Formats: sequence, C-alpha cells, structure tokens
Amino acid sequence: MIREIDIKSKEQAEKINQLACEVPYEVWVSTDTVMLDARSLLGLLALVGKKANVVAEDDVNPISFGKLVSKME
Repeated sequence: MIREIDIKSKEQAEKINQLACEVPYEVWVSTDTVMLDARSLLGLLALVGKKANVVAEDDVNPISFGKLVSKME
C-alpha cells in the first residue's frame, strides 16, 4: 500500500516517527531516491519540505493504514 504525503515541518516528521513506532507493522517512507524506515527520525528530518510516499506491506488492513496516514498529514 502506498499513499503520498507532504512533510512540511520538523514537528510533522516527529509525529510520523511516533505514529510509525506505535503500529505493529513496518512502515516506510520513500522518495524518488531513498526509502527509509519511518521509525528513523533522522531520516525523516532529511525529508522535511519534500513530498514522500508512506509505504506498508499489502497484507496490512487498508482501513488501518488509511487512518495512520491521515494522522501523519
């Protein structure tokens, strides 16, 4: 599953990190050039000001994933 978000601030990056740490499945964030674990705060901070894709395995509940991404925006 993939959903696009715009990481606008340091605070949003910290929120994405916190939310990714709370779910029982792997969450990644990717751009055209990099894919990183959403639990990596340092990596997320490098993406501030950029559009990125939030990615999870296909077996994750789509409703749960949608709610997670909505909280990240």
